[in-house]
Amino acid sequence: MKAAGMPKGIEIRDAVPADAHDIASFHVKVWRETYGDIAPAEAIAVLDESRRLPGWIESLGSPDPRKKTLLAMDGGTIVGLVSYAPPNARIFGRRGEIKHLYVDASQRGRGLGAHLLRLALQQMSELDFEGAGLSVVEQNAAARQFYKSLGGTESGTFEDPGPIWKSSNILVVWPGGESAS
Repeated sequence: MKAAGMPKGIEIRDAVPADAHDIASFHVKVWRETYGDIAPAEAIAVLDESRRLPGWIESLGSPDPRKKTLLAMDGGTIVGLVSYAPPNARIFGRRGEIKHLYVDASQRGRGLGAHLLRLALQQMSELDFEGAGLSVVEQNAAARQFYKSLGGTESGTFEDPGPIWKSSNILVVWPGGESAS
């Protein structure tokens, strides 16, 4: 997919199971950049590719059409991704959950994250979800501002037990049938 407003040279495509290793590596890299000053050192050290890979293999191999990952590619390199699925936590209600939205530091500020979020919200509106939501760590002020600028509303708080780190999170929601502005 190529769309107006996309950074030059970036292509968006659906992720496939063969992408799992590259996605796990990208996920760890960007997660560590994002949460390096927020998450405990133990979580930074333990949440590595071997810990992330099984989740990506499961997600990318799922036959559920409501589970999807879109990759932003620059040549053969992942520079961004967005992943959504039915929610695991009750706080989401019947909303779909944006599980991951990550953009490489080299691409930030160029509109790629907004484009990926809009694509996910558009696709989710065509499914049986009653809107969309995501959780953001309370201390991640930059992400919270980004979601607000794209029409997200902070609507609740909860503790994410996580695999290693219990974090205070905020639920950000978008109503059904509407996309990020």
